[in-house]
Amino acid sequence: MVSIKQINYALAVEKEMHFKNAADKCFVSASTLSNAISEMEKQLGFEIFERNNKKVIVTKLGEEILKKYKSIKLQLEDIQKISENNSQPLSHPISLGVIPTISPFLMPYAIKSLSAKFPKLNLNISEGQSNDLIDKVKNGDLDMAILALPFKLQGLIPIKFWAEDFFWITKKNDARSKDNEIKANELDRSELLLLEEGHCLKDHILSACKMTKQASNISFKASSLNTLIQFVKSGMGTTLVPRMAISQLMAGNPDLKNLHLDESGPHREIAIVIRPNYGGIQDVELLGAELKKILEENSS
Repeated sequence: MVSIKQINYALAVEKEMHFKNAADKCFVSASTLSNAISEMEKQLGFEIFERNNKKVIVTKLGEEILKKYKSIKLQLEDIQKISENNSQPLSHPISLGVIPTISPFLMPYAIKSLSAKFPKLNLNISEGQSNDLIDKVKNGDLDMAILALPFKLQGLIPIKFWAEDFFWITKKNDARSKDNEIKANELDRSELLLLEEGHCLKDHILSACKMTKQASNISFKASSLNTLIQFVKSGMGTTLVPRMAISQLMAGNPDLKNLHLDESGPHREIAIVIRPNYGGIQDVELLGAELKKILEENSS
């Protein structure tokens, strides 16, 4: 019978596409890993990998079996999560992905607060774009991810914990800055600066403003909200940002003003997304509740 250890070895080779690198990841010698996979292939009656001195190739049958092995591995990990949840909440390692338009405005506060409340929690945080994080959650490379909705989740389950509106940032000497709110049709689209393609925030802003596409006269690719603020500060345009980012982005910028975007909302929702059979649902719900408290305390 194929062992869990052999399954892990095979999945490591698939990921690395190199036996020596896979062995290093598994903390065993290359010969130990190679022999274990050869024995597994003998038990199965077919090769999972084609080997030569230059590269490793996954066979057609190998692709099918590795897909099943990956599912088995995820199910076993989810069972382990159920066991861990029954002992003590948020007391085990969690790998968490966060998108860039949430991470800097939430995670610094979250890490400090969660570490104090749950000292046994070991959060491994990585930042990435929504599609990349979704793939990693589905493949088991991440336990969960914090994303902004709406977004196509490809079968993942969202646990929503926050909803917010957008705010328009402009210079105080802008004639439109005298009010506290602004309608989308009052915005000058030619001066509106948004993030580059790939950031879901851009799509959410266009949707909230009922715009089909950006019409700025300025052509550049910004990857962070802080970059956009610097452009606004220099008088090169205006921008829209989520509520959770206001206090951080406005700090040290007395010449800027934020106005609430007066359009039906919420303009975006924030959720923790997990696999359908993820075993740590109680931890996810507890984590969501804690993150909501943190945002309530630290958002403008």
